[in-house]
Amino acid sequence: MLTLAQELRAQEDRLLACVHCGFCLPSCPTYTRLGDEADSPRGRLYLMRAVVEGRLDPAEDAFRVHIDRCLGCRACETVCPSGVEYGLLLERARAEVVRVRRSAAPAAGPAASIVRLILAVFRRPWLLAVAMLLSRILRASGIPRLLARHGLILSERSRLRFALAMLAASGTSGRAGGPYPTQRFGAWGPRGSTATSRRESGPAVALLDGCVQAGLFASVNAATARVLAVNGCRVLPAHGQQCCGALHAHAGDLEGARALARRNIEAFEASGADLIVVNAAGCGAAMKEYVHLLSHGGEWTARAANLSAKVKDATELLAALGPVTGAALQRKVTYDAPCHLLHAQRIDRAPLAVLASVPQLELVPLANADECCGAAGTYGLTHAEMGRRILADKLAAVQATGAAVVTTPNPGCLMQIGAGLLLAGLDIEARHPLDLLDESYERAGFYETSGSAGSRATGPAR
Repeated sequence: MLTLAQELRAQEDRLLACVHCGFCLPSCPTYTRLGDEADSPRGRLYLMRAVVEGRLDPAEDAFRVHIDRCLGCRACETVCPSGVEYGLLLERARAEVVRVRRSAAPAAGPAASIVRLILAVFRRPWLLAVAMLLSRILRASGIPRLLARHGLILSERSRLRFALAMLAASGTSGRAGGPYPTQRFGAWGPRGSTATSRRESGPAVALLDGCVQAGLFASVNAATARVLAVNGCRVLPAHGQQCCGALHAHAGDLEGARALARRNIEAFEASGADLIVVNAAGCGAAMKEYVHLLSHGGEWTARAANLSAKVKDATELLAALGPVTGAALQRKVTYDAPCHLLHAQRIDRAPLAVLASVPQLELVPLANADECCGAAGTYGLTHAEMGRRILADKLAAVQATGAAVVTTPNPGCLMQIGAGLLLAGLDIEARHPLDLLDESYERAGFYETSGSAGSRATGPAR
């Protein structure tokens, strides 16, 4: 594995692009709350250069603590006039932190050990399947919701209590008594969809299952497949696909991320799909950046570039197609932009266009919708207090809108915001935009039910 110095020397042009102008400071969630220059993007870039130039040991807290504390939201990239690719550099810096920690494993701490365990599970499909099954069983028992709402033996600031609230939020809308929308028309799965359309004039697409998405938000995958079918797409299976590797890359396990990327490239190439559609913002950003992850030359670089060019966020594709209009939903809704959709993929209008296609849906603006909600992958485990501070501001902004629903197209954000709503006792749902569009299509009668075996999308011809 290359050291940080070697990696960053290879990325020297990107690192030196920072002119320390300070435009990034007000966009950085950690800097605005801590006021420490070392916890700003330009401060962290300075620390990276210090390591490369041999002025700072990466094992020192002066480097490790501030690199760890970054959410990786990449809001700084959106405002940077020099085009610094901060996210790519952060991943290389985190890889160095991981290398240093492995050489001093006993001092790594319990949070780092838990993160390593999570990453190991996500690299092994059978272990991941078992973990998700057990999570669903626990969720169905009602115990996570009970402990999250009433505490009982868990303190208000307990990390376990918040983790249980996140699990509960994956199976409930975040509303005090309402269940999360179920698979109303039977199960859809990548191993053989029964969702077809009367207008199969659109592209052939393969849908990324995702890890948390498939394990805890299967209803969103089902809704995505139905919605795509109504809008003329043929949904093809992509056998052998695995975790996208986003969590691994963000945590500094670049070799693990690369191994997963190569497996996914093989799976989606074999699917024969024109496009790869992703309904989770973090996963989409990771797959669009496979070309950077596998940029060391050779066959995989070219294959990664080809696949990255085919990846589309589900809302991005639907907005380009012009979503079919369904039935009215009289809801007051606010939209929160996932960091890796807005800042990493630079997609801002597409989700709003999808929501605007639903008749009578009242969309109200959310203050600071472009700021991170505090989820940031495993950040809640490693920096629970900072994550909660950021989340508290997000919840206050959501509540101020008076909306009955907050919608965001990323499972981590849905769980983070949903957990916050649950713990605060707020009667507000957290839902994926495509679930709302799917509900609109259901009310319009676009689906023919066929029992538990599946459903058929029968959208009107244009």
